[in-house]
Amino acid sequence: MAATDQKPRGFAESFATRDVGFAIGVTLVLAMLFIPLPAVILDFGLAISLSVSVLILMVALWIPKPLEFNSFPTLLLVVTLLRLSLNVASTRLILGEGHTGPSAAGGVIEGFSRFIVAGNFVIGIVIFAILVVINFVVITKGSTRIAEVAARFSLDAMPGKQMAIDADLGSGLIDEAEARRRRKELEDENGFFGAMDGASKFVRGDAVAGIIITLVNVVGGILVGVLQHDLSIGEAADSYTTLTIGDGLVSQVPALIVSLAAGLIVTKGGTEGAANEAVLGQLSNFPKATYVAAGLLAGIGLLPGFPMFIFFLLAGGMVALGRYIQKQADAAKAAADRAEAAKLRAGAASSDDDLRSTMKIDDLRLDLGTALVSLTSGPQAALPGKIRSLRGLFGREYGFILPSVRIKDDANLPSNTYAVSVQGVEVARGDVRPTMMMVINPAEAAIQLPGERAKDPTFGLDAVWIDHGHAAEAEKLGYTVVDPESVITTHLTEVIKEHMPELLTYASVQDLIGGLDRDYQKLVNEVSGGAPVITVQHVLQALLAERVSVRNLPLIVESIAEIGRTSSNVVTLTEHVRKRLANQICKGLSDDSGFVPVMTMSAAWEKEFVEAVRINGDERNFLMTPQRVQEFVLAARQQIQKFASKDEWPALMVAPEVRTFVRSMLERVSPGTQVISHNEVHRKANLRTVATIGG
Repeated sequence: MAATDQKPRGFAESFATRDVGFAIGVTLVLAMLFIPLPAVILDFGLAISLSVSVLILMVALWIPKPLEFNSFPTLLLVVTLLRLSLNVASTRLILGEGHTGPSAAGGVIEGFSRFIVAGNFVIGIVIFAILVVINFVVITKGSTRIAEVAARFSLDAMPGKQMAIDADLGSGLIDEAEARRRRKELEDENGFFGAMDGASKFVRGDAVAGIIITLVNVVGGILVGVLQHDLSIGEAADSYTTLTIGDGLVSQVPALIVSLAAGLIVTKGGTEGAANEAVLGQLSNFPKATYVAAGLLAGIGLLPGFPMFIFFLLAGGMVALGRYIQKQADAAKAAADRAEAAKLRAGAASSDDDLRSTMKIDDLRLDLGTALVSLTSGPQAALPGKIRSLRGLFGREYGFILPSVRIKDDANLPSNTYAVSVQGVEVARGDVRPTMMMVINPAEAAIQLPGERAKDPTFGLDAVWIDHGHAAEAEKLGYTVVDPESVITTHLTEVIKEHMPELLTYASVQDLIGGLDRDYQKLVNEVSGGAPVITVQHVLQALLAERVSVRNLPLIVESIAEIGRTSSNVVTLTEHVRKRLANQICKGLSDDSGFVPVMTMSAAWEKEFVEAVRINGDERNFLMTPQRVQEFVLAARQQIQKFASKDEWPALMVAPEVRTFVRSMLERVSPGTQVISHNEVHRKANLRTVATIGG
């Protein structure tokens, strides 16, 4: 354990040391502005400045994307400050020791002055001026403009890119992790281009500062040499100007390299790959261009006074390059043709798979009219998140893994309409107003607010669409105020509850069984009928059809296995499972006082129902005249409506033999009414009879 703990501590100390070292380095750079430096230290600093500039250029050449060098603006500020600090230190040495000779400001400046100035400070001035023009007028100015435009366009495009990410997330094309990664990349991109816009001003200001410092050094050096060291104007100009031009060149060369690196980064734009791959790869796409260029070079070589040999040599090189590029292009085309042929052969073999993919339908889909697409995109879009939360809701409440809801815009729908489809079949439709709020009166009285009269798509209640400004007033009046996203989500929730048996597919049941302990998985295989998973699926579907949670899957599997060896009848298996789930069913029906409110059948009705049942082995038949069935349904509906008006839903308790038949009768008129048998009443449940259906 000691060794394990020691390694992270070492990494932490390493990072802390790096932070301290970087801070010390920046502090030393600032100190050079005020502390005189010896010539040796100045040489060392100038060498570091040149090497760092070359390093930055190499990185700029090789990075695939600009974002992979997003620390460049910070680094640019540091190296610019380093060059200016070295300029100040070299100026101090030149003005203080320039009369002693060319080595007064160190070996680096002397080397530049001897090599480039070549003993003639006029040549040095010209070369220095040319470098400044190249850096300041050409590279820096162009890079600054590109950085400004890139930053502006990046910020302008940010809302649209965010909406595209939200739309992909809502439609299921990407997951939450991928959406977060794309948002992070988008934020980094905007921050980088904004920083580059500001950092380009550092380069521009550095060029201006170099010009000013050079002019000051020349004038100041001549004055110091003439006034303090009794030199003639010519001698002072030769000595101090040579040193100053050398100093300026030492600063301008790294500045030019860094400016080129900045230009390479901002001009890369959306091109991916290293600079050589991007440029040469695209130039090689046009081999004919090299032949045309070769012809032009040969024509120039034939003109009077032009060196024919040089131009003919270049023309020959262009022809050779064109032939090489052409061969590469032909080889790439042949490889692409072979790949295409292989793809066609593979496509012929996989045509059945493509057909199956085309025929595949979504288990659950939400189609939106054009005006409702805004509910799924943008940073404030709440609909995708609310729909995703349904999976957790159904998992906790029903133990049912809800398939992903595919959100899709449909131009064929009216603009304010949405439609819900289950396994490719439209099962529900509604209208909402995306920029308004729906108001419902719980007391079902008329709503006294200005707005558009409508019906609640879920329950068919009278409603009014109002502006957001009237929402607070509606809440004060005791009305229920609902946003359009919640209207759609509520409707979708009720649709899913009605179609849970259809959505519980064979694959979903396999996943549920796969999550059980190994012993219970073995128990599933002991279920009779030759298709144990199918049997379990049918029982779970029957339970979900009556909105009984299947979350306690181990107990359900155990119950199926208990009688699964002797019967494969789904009704028989389901009734036995319900008996074992008696505690769960009663708990779900209990009111706030702990009682289970139930309605019962009169003795006459119960006797008639029991006598109408015919049992033949596992088969049960129900023989009752349609007129008596209708009379019972009307009598039950009267009692149910009395409680429904008060938002109370007592269960109907019947004999075990007739429970399934009574349930099928009431399913169409009151699907929310639970029908339980005496066998499903737990021994600790407290019943309270609230009504009796008379005969």
